[in-house]
Amino acid sequence: MSKAGKPDLSPEVLVIGGGNAALTAALTAREAGRSVTVLEAAPKPYRGGNSRHTRNFRCMHEGPLGVLTGSYQAEEYMDDLLKVTKGKTDPDLARIAIENSAQAYRWMEEHGVRFQPSLSGTLSLSRTNAFFLGGGKALVNAFYAQAEDKGVATFCDAHVDHLTVSGDRITEVTARISGQEHRFNPGSVVVASGGFQADTDWLARAWGPAAKNFLIRGTLYNRGVVLRDLLDQGMESVGDPTQCHAVAIDGRAPKFDGGIVTRLDCVPFSVVVNSNGERFYDEGEDVWPKRYAIWGRLVAAQPDQIGYAIIDSKSRDLFMPSVFPPVQADTPEELGRKLGLPVDTLVQTIDGFNAACQPGDFRPTELDAVSTEGLTPPKTNWARPITDPPFYAYPLRPGVTFTYLGLKVDETARVTGPSGRMRNLWAAGEIMAGSVLGQGYLAGFGMTLGSVFGHIAGREAAADV
Repeated sequence: MSKAGKPDLSPEVLVIGGGNAALTAALTAREAGRSVTVLEAAPKPYRGGNSRHTRNFRCMHEGPLGVLTGSYQAEEYMDDLLKVTKGKTDPDLARIAIENSAQAYRWMEEHGVRFQPSLSGTLSLSRTNAFFLGGGKALVNAFYAQAEDKGVATFCDAHVDHLTVSGDRITEVTARISGQEHRFNPGSVVVASGGFQADTDWLARAWGPAAKNFLIRGTLYNRGVVLRDLLDQGMESVGDPTQCHAVAIDGRAPKFDGGIVTRLDCVPFSVVVNSNGERFYDEGEDVWPKRYAIWGRLVAAQPDQIGYAIIDSKSRDLFMPSVFPPVQADTPEELGRKLGLPVDTLVQTIDGFNAACQPGDFRPTELDAVSTEGLTPPKTNWARPITDPPFYAYPLRPGVTFTYLGLKVDETARVTGPSGRMRNLWAAGEIMAGSVLGQGYLAGFGMTLGSVFGHIAGREAAADV
């Protein structure tokens, strides 16, 4: 709980959520002169939603900007987004996010966020993505410090149970703060409370029983309570419940809240096999920031929803390591036995891959066309024989960051209700991400959506009071 003590039950702007999008909206509305209350479901040590796990955000820029090198024009950014979504995006909302991202960078800096150059193992992002100094936790802490300084009332352990919809307005919001019920009558409401990924029963209804084997790399507190409440009352939805930001993460990660440290970036330099010891997709299809998010779904489609990324000593230092050490062996046979895989099939897979690798100029930070020949599926980049002991393996499981089913919004972040645009309800961040992310993901783009539409929602909510 903030220094606000008892909550103001009639704030001019009520923000539901406590991550990047929510705090951006809250600070923007407060700087417009409005009284603002923030309700964050998580307890204070876990406040910040998925934002506390992030490393960076993707930013358009005409020339060098802060830690960003070169330039990253709007058209290239849009092309990258269209490739990963396969065109399933609202182009108007996408352009708003892209074209306002440089302004979001400057706004973050003005509000205490500090950036650093790209880390070793992420050099391919130095032109496109700005990394937070201290990671997402530092960003969240900076925003909460700003909120306190500016008089935003923030409450943790604040669970919103119901938003009362009357016609085209939200007239009341019922919440429990540290177990005590309160009824708010706000002027405007911004919902920035994320997706439903932590409700594994909801995931299973969408995906089927396989979802029970998924890991939730995002926050435990995004259970979709606010989203479900609003959808049940006729708010227009957008997105597919089976689409999500799902990454192949270390299979030894905890069920919930594993965060960025459980992500594995070794796939482009590996062969990935399923529990039968067989490859199933091109590991070198594109640079990792554009393709890493497809691997959660790929592994989800394999037997028992598990895979194994196998590398040799040549590739050991080419990627950001997981928090868990790899399984290590002196031979592929020994590695197969340690992993419980059919040894003969695994050795045949690796031998076949090695024989198909063609010579070329290996360049780990860019597409190098070092590929296989006559192999199905092919490996189209970074295809080097796996021959140098010791050999290493990482188990892979689908790790869901956030879901794409959400609330439909317009260019001003206003939510669409059963009778058209709601008069006093806006949405920002993951709860409206399905408007732009029909499928796939682009590294750092979730933070871009939260920053840009958080600012828009806060500005519009303040202006409408």
